[in-house]
Amino acid sequence: MSKPQSNPSIRTQGGEGRVAGNARRRQSGRVTLEEVAHLAQVSTMTVSRALRDPSLVSAAVRERVQAAVTQLGYIPNRAARTLASASSKLIGVLVPSLSNAVFTETIAGVQACIGSAGYQLLIGNTGYDPVRQAELLSAYLSHAPDGFLVAGIDNSEVVRRQLAASSVPLVHMFDLVPGDEWSVGFSQRSAGFAIGAHLSERGVRRPAFIAAQLDPRTMQRRAGFRRALRAAGLDAELEVLTEDPSSAALGCRLLRELLAKAPDCDAVFCCNDDLALGVLFECRRQGISVPGELAVVGFNDLPFAAVSAPSITTVATPRYEVGMQAARMLLQIVNGEAPAKRRIDLGFQLMIREST
Repeated sequence: MSKPQSNPSIRTQGGEGRVAGNARRRQSGRVTLEEVAHLAQVSTMTVSRALRDPSLVSAAVRERVQAAVTQLGYIPNRAARTLASASSKLIGVLVPSLSNAVFTETIAGVQACIGSAGYQLLIGNTGYDPVRQAELLSAYLSHAPDGFLVAGIDNSEVVRRQLAASSVPLVHMFDLVPGDEWSVGFSQRSAGFAIGAHLSERGVRRPAFIAAQLDPRTMQRRAGFRRALRAAGLDAELEVLTEDPSSAALGCRLLRELLAKAPDCDAVFCCNDDLALGVLFECRRQGISVPGELAVVGFNDLPFAAVSAPSITTVATPRYEVGMQAARMLLQIVNGEAPAKRRIDLGFQLMIREST
């Protein structure tokens, strides 16, 4: 007797789909189309139609399918023709910016390691936007990458579901992540603390913090800086923050705002070198002596920091090495090897120059 055709209203058919789906999931680690169909109480063909062209199914069915997709964290696999056990030779890389030298140098480190191993990169710019990050993650997962390298991944429920459902290994870059996740970077808090300690040792009395974009790494630097100031008995509350994109022009504006509310400010820690350069421009415009009247500190040690006038005290970050080591760690995981450490702390270096 021939097997009955799948019928959305017959639960036993959904049960058969679940058994098959679970069997495939045990092999690949991925949520299957059959599991989505079972949860939505429709056939796999209906799920396929709803995802490929929603106009082919009713609104009620679309809602059930989408609810099941969201609950399970299902990612449509455009590389389904490839066996689940085969390597796609693709690595997804998500960074907050492709115009920031910090991340372009990191990608260069990734390419130096990955390229020699025969992998291609899917590079995405999240623009510091958690929603964009989730969209890119979903799009790249559909290509069945062998792994991900991510700088500053948002810890949202959507992202956690996507990663859990995919079983694709991921290594964090720059953030030292606690627990059982893989990461390569340095302590942002410790770097911020080192800057605060340097300024307090220099004898400043009214330091401030200015920052843009306010991503998690920036806020960790802020936390370390404030802790150092409190340890030295200094006021740690003076700051000017904005979510606007960072630039030298913004540094000029933020310094004007800072001095308008705290004209006695004698030191400023800028969350990056772009802002610090703008602060120097504004100091020259207003005739403020650096470091005589105002000490200035940046972050990242971009190439211009050492040659500006005055040269900028900043924190040198191991950007290229972060990319290289993170890629090496990911390749070990992809090849079934166990890296010696789950967290690799590459450290940082405080570059004390003329601006302090």
